[in-house]
Amino acid sequence: MKTRGIVLSALFAALLAVFSFVQIPIPWSPVPVVLENIVPMLAGALLGPLYGFFSIFLVILLTAIGVPMLGGSGGISHLLGPTGGYIIAWPFNALLTGLVLSRLKAKNTVLNFILSFVVITVFGALFTYVIGVPWLAAVAKMSMSKAMVAGCYPFLPGDIAKAFVTAVIATAVRRAYPAGIIGSSSSGVVKLGA
Repeated sequence: MKTRGIVLSALFAALLAVFSFVQIPIPWSPVPVVLENIVPMLAGALLGPLYGFFSIFLVILLTAIGVPMLGGSGGISHLLGPTGGYIIAWPFNALLTGLVLSRLKAKNTVLNFILSFVVITVFGALFTYVIGVPWLAAVAKMSMSKAMVAGCYPFLPGDIAKAFVTAVIATAVRRAYPAGIIGSSSSGVVKLGA
């Protein structure tokens, strides 16, 4: 692991902790609207799979041992509650987003943006629901259809907007730093477009 990667991972962990204070409760759901879930998308897109995973996992680990990292609260009970599945999914969002994006490069900026947006939407936003919704259903003792209404459908437009913002940032950063902001090599990259 490079020193620069570790420092940037710590900065993204801090960014997640700061963004976790932005929460808008929804009356019919135990899941609030949050800003913090954009950070795993950004971490994967900008830091790559290893450092992206590490930065988000660090927050979860510190939260589990009681450090108030998420919205000023910590402890294992915070991770085992109704929103725990979403939080547990975040490091994997960063890992999968970084892994797929690191292998796709397009010379055309528009194609690069479209590919980034699709990858970030699928692995950075939608994958969260694969773990989060069943977890919510189990913990809150509700059916999957009710869990989808309480923990998925209302959040999709916002998460797609966050994926769009992340894709804009990632495309601009990758143009400025073709080897990545950590300086990783481009081996294993599939080049698309002319």
